[in-house]
Amino acid sequence: MKKKLLAVAVAGALTAPVAAFAQSSVTITGFFKGGYESLKYGNYNRLTGNASQHGVVDDSSRVIFNVREDLGGGLSAIGQVDMRFSIDMGALAASGNNHVGLQSKSWGRIFVGRQDLHYFGRESDMTAKASLRTDSISILAFAGGGATAIAGATRTANVVHYTTPNWGGFSMVAAYSSSGSGGNDADIASGVRKGSAWNLAPVYAANNWTVGYSYWRSKPDAGGNTLATGDQRGDRLFGSYKFPMGLKIGLAWDKAKVKGALNGTELSNRTAWSLPVSYTWGNHEIHAHFDKARNDKATVGDDAANMFALAYVYNLSKRTSAALSYARINNKAAANYTFFTSAALGLGAAGIVAGEDPRMWGLTMRHAF
Repeated sequence: MKKKLLAVAVAGALTAPVAAFAQSSVTITGFFKGGYESLKYGNYNRLTGNASQHGVVDDSSRVIFNVREDLGGGLSAIGQVDMRFSIDMGALAASGNNHVGLQSKSWGRIFVGRQDLHYFGRESDMTAKASLRTDSISILAFAGGGATAIAGATRTANVVHYTTPNWGGFSMVAAYSSSGSGGNDADIASGVRKGSAWNLAPVYAANNWTVGYSYWRSKPDAGGNTLATGDQRGDRLFGSYKFPMGLKIGLAWDKAKVKGALNGTELSNRTAWSLPVSYTWGNHEIHAHFDKARNDKATVGDDAANMFALAYVYNLSKRTSAALSYARINNKAAANYTFFTSAALGLGAAGIVAGEDPRMWGLTMRHAF
């Protein structure tokens, strides 16, 4: 009798969660991405240290859990956890795009959470499979000679995010952050002001061409009169055209401004552009882009820079690829542009000195699931 009661209890414990869980669907996706890279600084002018290093790197590997529940009438509850993990160091953090909200076929999607905003629109497909260090964001998302990141060059926290439905190819993102491009809200603690950030990004995508614009404005809670704490304004125009034979040509133009939050002094006023090109045939892909940041009008010294990157990708299957990448940045005397994620995920944790020219090559493997 006791065994029968135990069996019933175990069966009930196992089936009850399943019955509740069946109301929602969970999709698990992500990818492993990493490889071996070499980094070298040209014009190395430090008295100590090494001008180069090489080793294993992670490329923002992740596991993504998407949850959806059908609420009826075309309305669904949605949630996402984007867990990033480093295959080289073993670190684990919920540092990706995380959110919870609602989605409707008729009025679009709205959620709250942490999300990429503004910095990433550039019409280059290179870093989907090649090294993140080769990304044109290295130039487009930074101002003040490379000293400050517009929209953080990463995900924005405390976001209310709305995406319209797709109306014949047109859609738009409208997002608001209650803390600007910083971290947690600090309105009460700052003693300065209540910060915020806005992003509006309309895009029209046809079968073989895309054109879009992104507007960014940020006022940090604890604003100051430095490049790192000033008010940001960003404008990005981008577009691309896909030819039938596998060729894609794009163009991105970016203007960034930073002003002192307390005195309104112009701290940065820089324009930049990027020309990405890609060609795919069979299992092969070739990606390249040339990028240029003009001399900042508000800073002292010549801090212009240009970047060139080239990558070859071979797709071993629909989910697995291998890529060989090369990239270089040429900095003028007062510029310190460096490779995107170089300090966070790559080999450039020691930073870069103005006037140095980083070079890199890397072999990257990616497996999606």
